[in-house]
Amino acid sequence: MNKAFRRTAVASAVSGIALALGAGQAFGSAFALAEQNSMGLGNAFAGAAATAEDANTIWHNPAGLARLNFPQAEFALNVIVPSAKFQNANSQPAALQPLGGTGGDAGSAAFVPNLYGSIAINDRIHVGIGVNVPFGLKTEYDNGWLGRYQALKSEIKTFNINPAFSWKVTDQFWLGAGANYQHFDATLTNNVNYSGVLASLGYPGAVAAGQITPAQAAALSQATQGLDTFAKVTGDDAAWGWNVGAMFSFNGDANNDPGAGRIGIAYRSKLKYNVIGTVNFTQPTVPTLTGPLAPFNPVVAGVSNAINQNPLFANGGVTLAINMPDSASLSYYQKMSDKWDFLADVSWTGWSTIQQLTVKRSNGTVLESLPENFKDTWRYSAGVNYYYDDRTVLRAGVAYDQSPVNSIDRSPRLPDSDRTWVTAGYRYKFNSSLNLDLGAAYIFVKNGSINNSGNPPSIPSNGLINGSYDNHVVIVSGELNYRWR
Repeated sequence: MNKAFRRTAVASAVSGIALALGAGQAFGSAFALAEQNSMGLGNAFAGAAATAEDANTIWHNPAGLARLNFPQAEFALNVIVPSAKFQNANSQPAALQPLGGTGGDAGSAAFVPNLYGSIAINDRIHVGIGVNVPFGLKTEYDNGWLGRYQALKSEIKTFNINPAFSWKVTDQFWLGAGANYQHFDATLTNNVNYSGVLASLGYPGAVAAGQITPAQAAALSQATQGLDTFAKVTGDDAAWGWNVGAMFSFNGDANNDPGAGRIGIAYRSKLKYNVIGTVNFTQPTVPTLTGPLAPFNPVVAGVSNAINQNPLFANGGVTLAINMPDSASLSYYQKMSDKWDFLADVSWTGWSTIQQLTVKRSNGTVLESLPENFKDTWRYSAGVNYYYDDRTVLRAGVAYDQSPVNSIDRSPRLPDSDRTWVTAGYRYKFNSSLNLDLGAAYIFVKNGSINNSGNPPSIPSNGLINGSYDNHVVIVSGELNYRWR
């Protein structure tokens, strides 16, 4: 039982930091946030590494800065409203515990800002800086839900600072690069089956010491059922990474002629984190027994005190080393006519870097290695722009976004699955300097089955979450872009 308690209360909670690094309920693949500007949202981020219309190209492809001849700044705010509802099938309660409810809607609304600015140093060199939120997660289930021993609340907050520059090698070929400083902090909570610990560790110890008989231990277990410990993990870290890109323009792109187009390729590096955090346990108060069991109150108090003082259950520091995945994108943009643009994109993310998560206490003791078995993913998107008049642009897009999570290892902290995006957008040009972009998306998430009894797999300790998730995401976004002409 020591090992099961240790992994459930500490390792499982800390691994949630890695699983949720830096997504509200994830809005891109796994816990990545695709929402890095409003303009791109309208096209489902199709052609993102080739559009290079605004300063947000710093994130998607820094080579695109070469197209921005006027200083500009833009600010976007994305409102992301996910829904994650568990549908119970054959879930089972933990030992000495009621099953509990289905958790309500675990999705929580998130506000994700983006800020970018750019300026030309000369005809060949352009620079810029972006501040955005690449990863995020917030899922929160109702207290007492049937999966409370694996997840209650998972909340991640991140920000990324990305200075970048571009070099116009020729009028048609541009290169770009940037550095990324990324910081996040995380809070993860879950319950621990305290009654199960009493029954399988505490009372057997009292039997071995001759304080009670096995029959009395069984009676005490029933009398102290339904007790939960509250476990909370907090942690943070910072990491450095880099991004590079190249862009090629053709057919009179500089004049925006019909037939003009661009091809862009971009790459973002891995980031190496060493999460440093703490775990804290809030132990319940055992009830005062009455009637025939009243004489055993001192035994119950002694057993509870011994469990609370066990060093395996002590508050303290924890660490987790993890490599976040790299990613690459190939994008295409073409102006089909005076009225229409076509955009397309294919992106790859190396999620297979996350296979095993090793959680340690601060003294170096390995708590456990947790299998995650993420797979690499692909994202495909296509979109169009329609120029209604000189001031108005209408956008639309679709995307298919794979999830790295497999059905065997799916966790209630990250109930992710493959998703399909349908998006629309609108740009209004107030004048030659000021643009307003609005975007909206509905994301259909494939139902994901779950059959999870925690880490380690133990129904007596953690119960069994058996069923499926019915998820979707709604996103609305607004952005202002100002150019100094």
